[in-house]
Amino acid sequence: MRIAIVGAGIAGRMLAWRLKRLGFEITIFDKEARDSEAACSFAAAGILSPLAELEMAEKDIFELGKKSLELYPKWLKELSSKVFFRQEGSIVAAHSQDRVDLDHFYNLIKRKLNDASTLARKVDLSIIDEELALLGEGLFLASEGQIDPVELLHSLDNELTEIKWYDNTEVISIKESSVTTTKDVHNFDWAFDCRGLGGKEALPLRAVRGELFWLEAPDVNIKHLMRLMHPRYRIYIVPRPNNIYLVGATEIESEDYSPLSVRSSLELLSAVYSVHKGFGEARIIKSVVNCRPALPDNLPLVKLENGKGIINGLYRHGILLAPALIEKAVSELLALTNTEEKNYAINA
Repeated sequence: MRIAIVGAGIAGRMLAWRLKRLGFEITIFDKEARDSEAACSFAAAGILSPLAELEMAEKDIFELGKKSLELYPKWLKELSSKVFFRQEGSIVAAHSQDRVDLDHFYNLIKRKLNDASTLARKVDLSIIDEELALLGEGLFLASEGQIDPVELLHSLDNELTEIKWYDNTEVISIKESSVTTTKDVHNFDWAFDCRGLGGKEALPLRAVRGELFWLEAPDVNIKHLMRLMHPRYRIYIVPRPNNIYLVGATEIESEDYSPLSVRSSLELLSAVYSVHKGFGEARIIKSVVNCRPALPDNLPLVKLENGKGIINGLYRHGILLAPALIEKAVSELLALTNTEEKNYAINA
């Protein structure tokens, strides 16, 4: 069966990989060069925190995120190249003036889950991570983790070397079982639209800007992914190997691809400095900006009908939700085509 996938972000690449393993003939179309890092997933911090997302997201996001956290360890073992993945819990913290926000966060997730005591607990942060002693009490979310999105996307690309890939190709329309580019019409058994904001002509999508600093901070030894309460938005600090820390904000409602503003930079860098003075001598390796696709309800869309599939609206949850959404799309495709998974040879 011949499958077209338009868009080579996290959804497109992961879908192509799973379907290729099932024996489908895959063709990818993407407007960027294959080695480009323009997809919004390259600007993600790779936070896998379904519980923390409950503060501003529906319970559906929590359930999908939990499913992805089950799938990631299994699927990463199937990749031929190593991807950084860690599931050692996360911290939610606040300075004394923002402690009301921390209490609100805790009460909110308890209410949404009825009882979150087994997933989130109040702790003295110095016990969890001695580098955070000055912050006093916080929350520890034991099941949460992180992944390196850049390594993940490149690893998925390595699995797709034998498929047809039309890069630098503008797609005009995606219809039932066909993809029309500026040069030709290509026919398939199924065509999937995974273009993110590129699919705005068919969906009521809006852009949500994400901003990210990469810092090299040898004087800092924070071990856990953490979120810091902030008057304007939540700030995250993501530790990576080799003294690297990713620092960003949850979301900004804007379709703006310009570089970070002075205001955003000051807020982000001041926030991390307030957490640990060692960030004062950190080096800014790079800054990244991109925009994520969101639907009006902020929930993802997976829809398959009459030879056309849509996976979109992943919002700021793309890396978190991708495995669960792709598993759902593949399962629906197999059901709609009356195909049993066991009839397809899984490549070793």
